[in-house]
Amino acid sequence: MKKKANRLDAIKMIISSQEIGSQDELLQALSSEGFELTQATLSRDLKQLKVAKAASMNGKYVYVLPNDIMYKRMGEQSAGEMLKHSGFISLQFSGNLAVIRTRPGYASSMAYDIDNHESTEILGTIAGDDTIMLVLREGIAPTAVQRFLSTIIPNI
Repeated sequence: MKKKANRLDAIKMIISSQEIGSQDELLQALSSEGFELTQATLSRDLKQLKVAKAASMNGKYVYVLPNDIMYKRMGEQSAGEMLKHSGFISLQFSGNLAVIRTRPGYASSMAYDIDNHESTEILGTIAGDDTIMLVLREGIAPTAVQRFLSTIIPNI
């Protein structure tokens, strides 16, 4: 399952950083990042990520992530380079809740990683596109939560 999560992250990074107009182009970009998959698998991944096509600034139809129709594309950076960064922006606490802000497209995979680590501090997560809400156990200190999260999220 970890392989699939990495592949989905790579797809999001490639779509966010390049103008990809076809599944063939996307398969080639994924291949250059070390992912080997069939067109059928890619099609299922795109459906799961709710990827759509929209007109770019030059009129070409390209893949876009949900809620990111006008997402500003970053410079030419490989998906592998982008995956080295955690996407983490900030962490704030309020009572037994915590909110993590991420770059667009990072929250769901980050919440998946948090949920799949055994934690005595965190009951669960809810993720959107760029925000994660964590429900903390009663009486847990924010420093303990931050210490646990630092084992999962670099730069926290």
